[in-house]
Amino acid sequence: MTEKTYDIIIIGGGPIGLACAIAAQQKGLDYLILEKGSLVNSIFHYPLYMTFFSTAERLEIGAIPFNCIAPKPGRQEALEYYRNIHRYFNFNIQLFEKADRITKTGSLFQVTTAKSEYTTRKVIIATGFYDIPLLMEIPGENLPKVAHYYKESHEYAFRKILIVGANNSSVDAALECWRKGAEVIMVIRKNEINNRVKYWAKPDIENRIAEGSITAYFESNVTEIRDTEVDIATPNGPITVANDVVLALTGYRPDLDFLTQSGITLSADGKCVPEYNPETMETNVPGLYLAGVVCGGLETQKWYIENSRVHADMIIDHITAI
Repeated sequence: MTEKTYDIIIIGGGPIGLACAIAAQQKGLDYLILEKGSLVNSIFHYPLYMTFFSTAERLEIGAIPFNCIAPKPGRQEALEYYRNIHRYFNFNIQLFEKADRITKTGSLFQVTTAKSEYTTRKVIIATGFYDIPLLMEIPGENLPKVAHYYKESHEYAFRKILIVGANNSSVDAALECWRKGAEVIMVIRKNEINNRVKYWAKPDIENRIAEGSITAYFESNVTEIRDTEVDIATPNGPITVANDVVLALTGYRPDLDFLTQSGITLSADGKCVPEYNPETMETNVPGLYLAGVVCGGLETQKWYIENSRVHADMIIDHITAI
């Protein structure tokens, strides 16, 4: 057991967790980052050829320029940028060490991992939302042919692919797989492609659907998955299609259990928004703060890197003012 007491433990080594560490470091605070995977683990698990919607300067942290030749950076460029950020600031970070539990005794917190227990005066949770897929909860969803993450298109070439969803990840996967020779079907709950889809991809997918290159069933849901078939409920009645692979890109959610076990209150309106002060980012548990996407609960589209970078200074300013 570690006897040292930190000023802050930051849970999550993504861009916002790193921004919090930079702000803490600049104020001379003794901090530790606990990251369950690799540096900026969520970005590492993005599709290989993903392009960000944001421009490079909106992904910057620590006033370090993000130089990018293209108008929009890709995954590889972002990984290189955040690795360089780590080289520059030399963060105190434990990679591949997951925070399992936060408990509070008096004015101090204990953060427990499989490797150790750490004591700290303050905790910042900056864990994002990319780790837990939103499940369809239908028969066959646990078959090996079903994936909730998309990495690249090559393994799907010349196969019958069904993609559930109409957001950025779904559209990117549909277009990339079709261009590599896959037979692509999309199943979309609403009556149109999501309006938040990247502006250069939305007309592309709509045109591919209109010309019949990609089949789309709108206002429809997958009802059962089997080894070689998928059942779909459509406005015109149930249908069955031949299928090799299902990409259920239905979205993701924060680890809400971890938040509630830490004592944080979630809203009862179905959105599960954690309780926090929007001026300080402090939760209903004094000394426990939230930063980044995790603040939105199930409203994962509300916060992203470019508009939550400011959380870092808000939190550290509040901590140092106390």
